Amino acid sequence: MAALGWLLPRKRFATARSVLAGEAAAEAARKSSGALEQEDRFPVLGDTSAAAFFDLDNTVMQGAALFHFGRGLYKRKFFDTRELLRFAWQQAYFRLAGIEDPAHMQEASDAALSIVKGHRVEELEMIGDDIYDEYVAGRIWSGTRSLAQAHLDAGQKVWLVTAAPVEIAQTIARRLGLTGALGTVAESVDGVYTGRLVGEPLHGPAKAEAIRALAAAEGLDLTRCAAYSDSYNDIPMLSLVGHPYAVNPDPRLRKYAREREWRLRDYRTGRKAAMVGIPAAAGVGAVAGGTAAALALHRRRRLA
Repeated sequence: MAALGWLLPRKRFATARSVLAGEAAAEAARKSSGALEQEDRFPVLGDTSAAAFFDLDNTVMQGAALFHFGRGLYKRKFFDTRELLRFAWQQAYFRLAGIEDPAHMQEASDAALSIVKGHRVEELEMIGDDIYDEYVAGRIWSGTRSLAQAHLDAGQKVWLVTAAPVEIAQTIARRLGLTGALGTVAESVDGVYTGRLVGEPLHGPAKAEAIRALAAAEGLDLTRCAAYSDSYNDIPMLSLVGHPYAVNPDPRLRKYAREREWRLRDYRTGRKAAMVGIPAAAGVGAVAGGTAAALALHRRRRLA
């Protein structure tokens, strides 16, 4: 009988990879049966009353843009190793949690503001392209990039919408050939950063308000627009448009999107381990230190 054990039904729990495999198979089946014919006609060619809005971190690019730009600023001696460790810790925490936390986002914003305080705006704008080439270009999700290009090819405008500083967001948008970006605005006086924000970080409901204001200024019909994000925190933004997409979704957004039959796209094939705390290789020892600290905290919490 033991030799025939493989014929008997066994309990098996779905893993993250098996879920991805199942979704990929279902998608392929729908394509072959023509079930996606209607979806394939979106975006609609020439529909200029529509636009697309893309979250940045883990939607358009792997990881947090602010962290990678921070690495570039560290290389250019904008701040010391202690501050780099702080950035590394934030990145590791971001990966361990798998979701954005408002308090954590505020902490990251405060760290960035302290770094740029006293520097000229044009100084950051001048080095933005170099930092993009060094740390960001290789982290762009090609699948999400194709989604954005489909809107551009249809004659529609495409905007990044992110809690990252607007100067960073604008650089990435320009390099990707997008229309522009909505981002967190740091106060400057006479072209010099003061270390304060204008309002608050562009996060959660603030993103929806920014899109609503831009749509009014641009004469857009939000029911015809699309929005793309990985984060449960972006539900206000996704719910604002007629075509919401969950891209590389965190667990809560995946569940929420499925319940509402929103479209899902996942370009992380084989990379689910990253969601439980394996940050991308950073090439500096400080990142390894920050990751080790994050993993140690994770272990202590599990044992508590």
